[in-house]
Amino acid sequence: MPDAAPDATPPAVPGASDAAGRSVPVTQRAVDRIKARIADGTLAPGDRLPTERDLAADLGVSRSSMREAIRALTTLGVLEARHGAGVYVTALRPADLLETFSVLAEVSQGETLIEVLQVRRMLEPAATALAAARADDAQLRRLRGILDRMDAGGDGGDAADAEAGTASADLTFHQAIVEITGNATLAAINDGLSSRTFNARVWRGHRAAGITARLREDHERIFRALQARDPDAARAAATMHVLEVERWLRADLAADVGGSEA
Repeated sequence: MPDAAPDATPPAVPGASDAAGRSVPVTQRAVDRIKARIADGTLAPGDRLPTERDLAADLGVSRSSMREAIRALTTLGVLEARHGAGVYVTALRPADLLETFSVLAEVSQGETLIEVLQVRRMLEPAATALAAARADDAQLRRLRGILDRMDAGGDGGDAADAEAGTASADLTFHQAIVEITGNATLAAINDGLSSRTFNARVWRGHRAAGITARLREDHERIFRALQARDPDAARAAATMHVLEVERWLRADLAADVGGSEA
């Protein structure tokens, strides 16, 4: 009997349905099995995968399905293709695995953006409280420097430059606080919930309303709590800050709706 074509789909194998008995697409089954081998240590960070042909035969799927599975896992940051050298398991760093998550805050609008802020209100206060307990003098000096850059934007000068510089410093300030926790996964999630575009929008809106002082006071209050190594005060200050931004967004969205209906 002649051999089957290289891309022919092998006979069905056990495990083609999930725990609820639903059919699982072949490509997803291949993805799940590769992930399982990484999770159980069969494949470790930095390991080279078997050839596409060998892996497809081993997992009982077609080469085309295996190709799609590898492509999907590469997009997710689990695998990386090295030209002329094969496919490897990445270092599996949280920042790499959550890179695609970083688009969330950048493209979210309306109620979804409010939901993003609500999630931030759950995570940021806890992270800020932990940072208050762990911050050393060098980290506090860095935060002070970031705040000084934020204040340097002021309310005068070129508005576009001021907004860009202040919004950038704002984002860096919060990222630096989360970094103090030493939790790389939390830092990666925080990055995914943050947006330079949205930060600029917040500062631009507050500037137009003449209330940028509120945001500066919020950041100073957070810093003072960190400086005092007071987790409870840090948690409260971070909560109030995100809540302030959330309230502003709700009002801004309501104004947009009212304007479009006029």
